[in-house]
Amino acid sequence: MGQINISATAAVPLSVAFAYVDDYRYVPDWMFGMSKFDPLTEQVSGLGAEYETVVNLGPKALRSKVRVTDWAQDAVIELTSFEGMVNSSRWEFRAVDDEHTELTVDFRYEFGGGLAGKALAKVIEPLVGEAMRQTEKDLRTKAEEHYRSLE
Repeated sequence: MGQINISATAAVPLSVAFAYVDDYRYVPDWMFGMSKFDPLTEQVSGLGAEYETVVNLGPKALRSKVRVTDWAQDAVIELTSFEGMVNSSRWEFRAVDDEHTELTVDFRYEFGGGLAGKALAKVIEPLVGEAMRQTEKDLRTKAEEHYRSLE
């Protein structure tokens, strides 16, 4: 299983950063390659919410259905796949001060075994690290823009 950890500080108060990441409507704006992040349930936030996702990396569209498996207001959002590509992401939030939030993500993924999984990993894996670095940059930038629009 592959794993990537990224951390960044955004010039956004903790509650605004958390609300921005927690709002499914914004995810395609900042998640690199995300072309679909649609709710599967009436519940669109919090523990148990489910989403259908499509991430385009290189020549492949990676599809999965994910469920929020850990959620604590202004602290953590964890998504774990239950169908499709095996993956999980854990987003943690920590106030640096009143106007800055540290965002940390632990992203884990698996392309499956066998020849098909190994072939897919060879094509996609080099792109995953760059995709997560771009996601960190875009998330920080978009969250800061969103915060400025609220002022």
